[in-house]
Amino acid sequence: MAEPAILILGVGNILLGDEGVGVRVVEQLLQHYHFSDQVELVDGGTAGLELLACLDGKKEMIIIDAMAGHEPAGTVKKMILADPPAFFQNRISPHQLGLSEMLSCAAMTDSLPEHITLYGIIPHSLETGLTLSSPVTGAMQEVMAKIIADLSNLGVSMTPKEVQIALKAT
Repeated sequence: MAEPAILILGVGNILLGDEGVGVRVVEQLLQHYHFSDQVELVDGGTAGLELLACLDGKKEMIIIDAMAGHEPAGTVKKMILADPPAFFQNRISPHQLGLSEMLSCAAMTDSLPEHITLYGIIPHSLETGLTLSSPVTGAMQEVMAKIIADLSNLGVSMTPKEVQIALKAT
């Protein structure tokens, strides 16, 4: 079987509130959809260079992360990264150093995917805590819909998982 050609990478620190939104989006995608073998979804957490192996053979990569900005919390920004290492020279995320190093190493070893899309979500709170703020939680649906649309445009098949509701007999 061929390796997946598309990587969906959620990064962030789930212990710092909204900083973990990238990881939470990947969790939700895995919980709600079945993806074809073309797609690999990875919880990258705060890993950096450890993620290099995930890039091997990938043509497309979608990164989801919290992103600094002046827009209101929960704003979703989509960027197509033509030169990822240069893009990350300006700090946009608290753990970005690992992501920047990973992409720079991938560029040097010629293992950088051909197309990289970044979905950045403006955080409300980076305080210690496991929950996302309301604005960022609301933005998750928008990001998921955009990722599903991106994958559909790439010809990827995915199906929603059946939602199982447990009913108690009385």
